[in-house]
Amino acid sequence: MNFDEIYQDIILDHCRAPRNFGPMDDADITTEGENPTCGDEIKLQLKVRADEIEDARFTGQGCAICMASASLMTRTVKKHSTTFAQKVFEQFHGAIGGQTENLDALGDLAALAGVQQFPQRVKCAMLPWETLRVALTQHASIAVDHSLNHDFSNRGK
Repeated sequence: MNFDEIYQDIILDHCRAPRNFGPMDDADITTEGENPTCGDEIKLQLKVRADEIEDARFTGQGCAICMASASLMTRTVKKHSTTFAQKVFEQFHGAIGGQTENLDALGDLAALAGVQQFPQRVKCAMLPWETLRVALTQHASIAVDHSLNHDFSNRGK
């Protein structure tokens, strides 16, 4: 694969017209990520109810790979559980790292698997996903806090 071949139609489409792009006024979780090496910046916002990601939006600026990855990621995890999002994160991370099994399970995300051959682009593709991982960790932490508060509030009753 040469460098130009990583820019498949689906990547160019999501770069030119990113899905779920724009700020969310009532986000439950906001995380930001940046790649100081190339200047890519992503701000990810999630609205999570119970363990379902009701909405996922992003803003930022970056290269075609970063923007397409963020667009495809938000489209993939939106309306799914946080557990599903974590599982897709792990599958995508594996694919970007060179694991070729289960690429079909990634659907459109598999279009980004070719960046594994270009280490300078791996961080571009992973930036939105690492930002998602931080958001999922924050959500899990908030859920534990709410659980502990609930447990304390029920003591003595």
